Amino acid sequence: MATEIYRDAWGIPHLRAGSAAELVHAQGLVTARDRAWQLEIERHRAQGTSASFLGGSALAWDRFARRAGVDDTARRCFADLERQEPGTARWVRAYVDGVNEGLADSTAPEFARTGLTPGRWEPWTPLGVWLATHILFAGFPAKLWREQVATHLDADAIGLFATDGPGTSGSNGWLVGGERTVTGQAVIAGDPHRWIEDPGVYQQIHLSCPEFDVVGLAVPGVPGIAHFGHTGSVAWAITNAMADYQDLYRERLRRTGAGVEALGPDGVWRRASRHTETVEVAGEEPVEVEIIETDRGPVIIGGPEGIDGDPADLAYEGDPADPTCDGRRADPADPAAPPMAISLRYPPRVTGDLGFGALLPLLRARRVADVDRAFDRWAEPVNVVQAADTEGGVLHRVAGRVPVRAEANSLRVVPAWEPGHEWHGWHVPPRAGLTDGVAVMANQRGPAEPLGVEFAPPHRADRIAALLAGKQRWSAADMPALHTDTHLASASPLLDHLDAVDDLTPEAAALRDRLRGWDRRMDAGSADAALYAAVRGAVVRRLAAHPAFAALTTPPAYPEVFQPWLALVPRVGFALEHLLRAEDLYGIDRPAAVRAAVEDVALRPTAGVWGDTHRLAPWRALEPEQPYDEPGLSGDHDCVLCTSGVPGLTDRAARGPAARYVWDLARREDSRWVVPLGASGVPGSPHHRDQLPLWLAGDLVPVVTDWTRLKKETDV
Repeated sequence: MATEIYRDAWGIPHLRAGSAAELVHAQGLVTARDRAWQLEIERHRAQGTSASFLGGSALAWDRFARRAGVDDTARRCFADLERQEPGTARWVRAYVDGVNEGLADSTAPEFARTGLTPGRWEPWTPLGVWLATHILFAGFPAKLWREQVATHLDADAIGLFATDGPGTSGSNGWLVGGERTVTGQAVIAGDPHRWIEDPGVYQQIHLSCPEFDVVGLAVPGVPGIAHFGHTGSVAWAITNAMADYQDLYRERLRRTGAGVEALGPDGVWRRASRHTETVEVAGEEPVEVEIIETDRGPVIIGGPEGIDGDPADLAYEGDPADPTCDGRRADPADPAAPPMAISLRYPPRVTGDLGFGALLPLLRARRVADVDRAFDRWAEPVNVVQAADTEGGVLHRVAGRVPVRAEANSLRVVPAWEPGHEWHGWHVPPRAGLTDGVAVMANQRGPAEPLGVEFAPPHRADRIAALLAGKQRWSAADMPALHTDTHLASASPLLDHLDAVDDLTPEAAALRDRLRGWDRRMDAGSADAALYAAVRGAVVRRLAAHPAFAALTTPPAYPEVFQPWLALVPRVGFALEHLLRAEDLYGIDRPAAVRAAVEDVALRPTAGVWGDTHRLAPWRALEPEQPYDEPGLSGDHDCVLCTSGVPGLTDRAARGPAARYVWDLARREDSRWVVPLGASGVPGSPHHRDQLPLWLAGDLVPVVTDWTRLKKETDV
């Protein structure tokens, strides 16, 4: 049969073909037609070549991608895929062929604006896109922050700032078993929290051939449906497990006549691989990047002369080859202090496996056991999986590869020259069950706790569980009310401090009394929510400006790509409830800070509502020629409706639900979904932003699987 392309009323592609290879070719073709600019952005990011047309603003990422070996790792993983699973490799090639066919005919306006011509995708490009999308997902730069905190405060302070914050991605997900639904069949619902991008990071799609028929959310540039799918008889979804599976090593490097050597844990200097690459930068001179890789992994910060911009910053006392060296920080002014670099060790670089062997088995899954076996082949990112089938089977497990190593590796940057920091195999992914017929995951401590260090506060998970406990039987149609819940439990510590404050001016006392009566809902139309956010921001700024934290205000001269993890104000903002509840906070007078903050806000009270400042601010590689209005948002970082600004810095939200879904196992046609903008990535298309009003209102789009209700677009 010919491959047929259909569309529903929302422009969502529905593809039907005679084989899996023909189908995935069509998936690549349609994705390139709908999202050509996005695909090329992702290809260039994976290659570290985006500055060649975006200019200096993209240079920091390109340098990191080159030094981390993103494209090279993708090549290695695809070569391994060809050896181990040639059928899957051919399937990936078919997708790439479709992408190249679609790109050849692209007229996306961004290409003309930038002078960029669509390039050619290689068979490993989808693997590079996947790795580039997820390499920072586990938040390994948080270890750089912990080093700062431990150095300038103490090790105990690390826990004060430990929370799901800037740079991390999370999700809500819940599974309601058949015994708790009106149909007797399970319902799975949730929403992944990522940076909101234009075009969106998820693509709604329907893939049908004799082998399988699946609807789900695909990652543009990657074949199949990995994270969220429904085959009719089984459905699955994921949340970020918050596992720690990447390590940072302090490296002692030296130049020799033959190149660069690195000191190993056995006290032996060994040759490190080294070469240089040139990064082209639009409108500027090219930049040369030195690429070094030790036995631990690629060097992502610094080199033999130290870190970029400050060669002494990573200096440590003593000779690292000397076993008596205690690793303490040396005086940066001491010219004899040995410089350091930092390398990254991450599983795909070690194993040559990105987990693409799971993608076809997921599409072919008919029962929970099939999904379970498919996720046994998953690599990264490490996720918590929830699945259910029409026979009553349920699944709640962790999937992904986490190395077994010393606890110190998970907490801090560890010395490469000391033994005891090697990897020794992989953890067995934990499993869990349902409680009272329900499983809830929202990045809190749960089945993945043995595999991680920092998790999200329990507020979202507790709130979802409490809402589900409020009714014995649930339907798919009930779920949007959970998606859009705006109760903010994390407000309690600040409100408790505020309640205890006295000696206020009349204006500040009136503000305090008003917040005492606030319902703690971060609704876009709430004036009280706006006042709370203003007080919160003022408290954050006052705490961050306290002399006790002065040494944390200026981060080390690390590459720009790591700065979101190292900025003090966001760290204080996302850890505020910990900081306010700590028994002692380095002598900081927190009641005084709260009193001063509420007086500041009372002097200049917020006149509007929360949605006036809490507005959607999607990330775009290229700003549109005709700017869009930024709509006001409900929700906040710790609400189930997780729309995240940065307290103390900005209320504008660049992170939030990148999609919402409800998978109904009773009737797939009763499933629903929505994305923040639309199915098309082409500006001016009627489906570029047509789902935005629904997303804002908490409404969902019907999942259509009846071909007679679809409009045929073409045969290919």
